Amino acid sequence: MIKFLELQKITAKYADEIHEAVNRVVDSGWYLQGKENEKFEYNYAAYIGTRYAIGCANGLDALVWIFRAYIEMGVIQPGDEVIVPANTYIASMLAISENGLKPVLVEPNIETLQIDEDRIEEAITERTKAILIVHLYGQCAYTDKIGALCEKYSLKLVEDNAQAHGCKFNGKRTGSLGNAAGHSFYPGKNLGALGDGGAVTTDDEELAKTIRALANYGSQRKYVFKYKGRNSRLDEIQAAILDVKLRHLDEDGVIRKQIAKYYIEHIKNSCIVTPAVKDWDAHVFHIFTIRSDRRDELQKYLFENGVQTLIHYPIPPHKQECYKEWNDLSFPITEQIHREVLSLPMSPALTDEEVEKVVELLNAWEC
Repeated sequence: MIKFLELQKITAKYADEIHEAVNRVVDSGWYLQGKENEKFEYNYAAYIGTRYAIGCANGLDALVWIFRAYIEMGVIQPGDEVIVPANTYIASMLAISENGLKPVLVEPNIETLQIDEDRIEEAITERTKAILIVHLYGQCAYTDKIGALCEKYSLKLVEDNAQAHGCKFNGKRTGSLGNAAGHSFYPGKNLGALGDGGAVTTDDEELAKTIRALANYGSQRKYVFKYKGRNSRLDEIQAAILDVKLRHLDEDGVIRKQIAKYYIEHIKNSCIVTPAVKDWDAHVFHIFTIRSDRRDELQKYLFENGVQTLIHYPIPPHKQECYKEWNDLSFPITEQIHREVLSLPMSPALTDEEVEKVVELLNAWEC
């Protein structure tokens, strides 16, 4: 079976460095908010191109803290609106609604699967305070038009960079394009921990200080609590592991792009739509997603022939039970995408033979 993702093989590539890092933390006797966190935050901020990186427990928390911090700073008020792509992962929505804000869903572009820049302005109202762009599947969602809209209407631009570590727009990395960005280090991400982890990047000093306090029980100094915060900290072992893997992120990204190019150039089945890539710097292929109007049959065929695939994601957010107030809404493009998408195996641990086998099977599928 060609697995969708084999984390053991990815970890094994850097096993000696990871073991050394973990042993260093264990031997230090300091397991939270220590030197490993400081080092990783410094290196990650430098990599992304921002002044600050603040580690936290996971990617959802990273987004939650951004909006919560803006509320504490008086920039956003509960009840304000945040524009977000309708076809995103549920975490993007949860971060907004958890803060008492209103997600306003905007359809994606059917070719890029990213938020449609031409549909955003019509969704802006006097209550709109931010746009949350999601670099879905590893492709940059930012455009100059989105940046201009934020400037025109004085909106905060927040990036969900959970799937796009290393992605670029005109030479700048995603995570540095807006006012703040949330990052996930879930194990399967391009930059994945061996457990959960997340971070916020920003150039805004006040925002960074507020988030760091909120994620530490609301405390800026020990036993003094300015905010009603929570415990959401990146532990020292995960920080040390992430710092190792950060050094190899770009070289792994090169392999991902080689696999993606092979897929795109060699998949010739007319019933399959491959990703539209205009700028290879603007996609890091966290997920390689194809589309087919016979997706479920295709997935079954591949599994029967030894290829594991996943669906990212089978049910759009507005059809989820947790957002039942939206269940009657219709977003036709989003719903089409969620019916058709299928994610092929994609990782720097795939062999050439495995990639060729996947393509061979796709081309042999009689649709």
